Amino acid sequence: MELNFTGTDVCAVSTGTRSAAEAHYDVVVIGAGPSGVAAALEARQGGASVLLVDENPVPGAAMGNDVPLYFGGRMTAATQNSERMLEAVFMSLPALEQAMEAGVELLLGTCAWGVYRNGPGVQSLPEQVVGLADANRSWLVGFDRIVLATGARDLALAFPGWNQPGVMGAAALQMLLTRYDAFAGRRILILGSHDLALETALLATERGLEVAGLVEVRAAPQGSAVLVAQVAAAGILIRCSAAISSAQGGLDGVEAATLTTGETIACDTICTAVGLVPSIELVDAMHGPRALDPQRGGYVPRGEEAVSAVGLCAGLADTGFDHIEYRMAWVRALASVCAPDTIICQCEDVTRADLIGVQPPNYLTRPAPMCARSLDTLLHDGPANPDQIKRLTRAGMGVCQGRRCRDQVAMLLAIESGQPFGTIPLASHRAPVRPLPMKILADWNEPTEMEAAWDVWFGIPTQWVPVEDIGTPFEDAHRGMLYTGMYE
Repeated sequence: MELNFTGTDVCAVSTGTRSAAEAHYDVVVIGAGPSGVAAALEARQGGASVLLVDENPVPGAAMGNDVPLYFGGRMTAATQNSERMLEAVFMSLPALEQAMEAGVELLLGTCAWGVYRNGPGVQSLPEQVVGLADANRSWLVGFDRIVLATGARDLALAFPGWNQPGVMGAAALQMLLTRYDAFAGRRILILGSHDLALETALLATERGLEVAGLVEVRAAPQGSAVLVAQVAAAGILIRCSAAISSAQGGLDGVEAATLTTGETIACDTICTAVGLVPSIELVDAMHGPRALDPQRGGYVPRGEEAVSAVGLCAGLADTGFDHIEYRMAWVRALASVCAPDTIICQCEDVTRADLIGVQPPNYLTRPAPMCARSLDTLLHDGPANPDQIKRLTRAGMGVCQGRRCRDQVAMLLAIESGQPFGTIPLASHRAPVRPLPMKILADWNEPTEMEAAWDVWFGIPTQWVPVEDIGTPFEDAHRGMLYTGMYE
């Protein structure tokens, strides 16, 4: 799948007060999966200079925080060996060597944390740029065209006990099994029965794992008849008209799961395979347009010039299946078993009661006015807005940057508001779209022009003047537009 975007490119003259791009490429491709490699090869064969970037191998610390996928603490110690992980990436993606031989420049272990092209605050850039970072530093790269092949991430779902090691997503499980060969579990219970869940069950069986079964809230399996037959032939049971009511665990995490039917199933891993969500963080961070498409997995890019989205990032294959309706059925089923103290945002320990009550996290004091606040009081002012809820409760503000809770928060707010899912927006994504240490983002080698402009950022009078206009005739023009007291 591919979507093209339309828009206006950044065009400005550099004054030295903005970080300059270290290099420029005709095409930058973010994501070195099959779609990304194919896009890079096509551009290179057309004569373009091409940079192909992929954040794999992902550092073990990032994987421990469920970035970029919902790994759920089920990685082996092998993920801490960067050289071994790099070798595993090359072994699993032989097309990378073909791309390099074609002249594509390849950067692995490098994440794209932001794209800057259009809109307020970026017109002063000398060109459109993408922010990159590896384990040691961060830098900017200019481009004429950028291709997003960032794939899709797991939809995480809350239930009692989900905030312990051993609850993970299907995309993360597939990554650990096929790319890294570093999965630590042995017996898996899978939530869902659409194609994603069925394919995950077959892959796990093929890799020698024991599949304890699939759990489906609807009355019948939801995936293709062919896959359902293959799962049945493998002796894997699909339990329909059921949901998970809780997960029990010990020192190493999950040990068993109890279903709403009362059945308890021994397992060391619970894999949520209810759906994949197109990874559009970079689209949001560059203020790109998006549209809700239930048949393609949720919000997908809608098109902008010089930007393309390919593969799962552009949306899941449209088979006519309503993914949003299916996910809402799961959220409603799980909401019925979640107690008020069930954690929704793991990073900030925001409970279901905190979210619906719009309360700050427990580590902050709660004055009486805050205790009187609730979702009902906010709804009097208009539709629920996840960004507002995020600021008031900190749900989605943790190190995973909302990957475990952003989608389900929007779905829960829709349910509590009595509104369709599409009327409740997702909380916004902002750069950096990956959690990066300050020592990586900070640039201590600033040019003298940038040092001279630092007064702009610290409340000095010239903060009211665009930095590019300081020392030019335009400076007085800006001052003239503001009343004198603002500068005194």
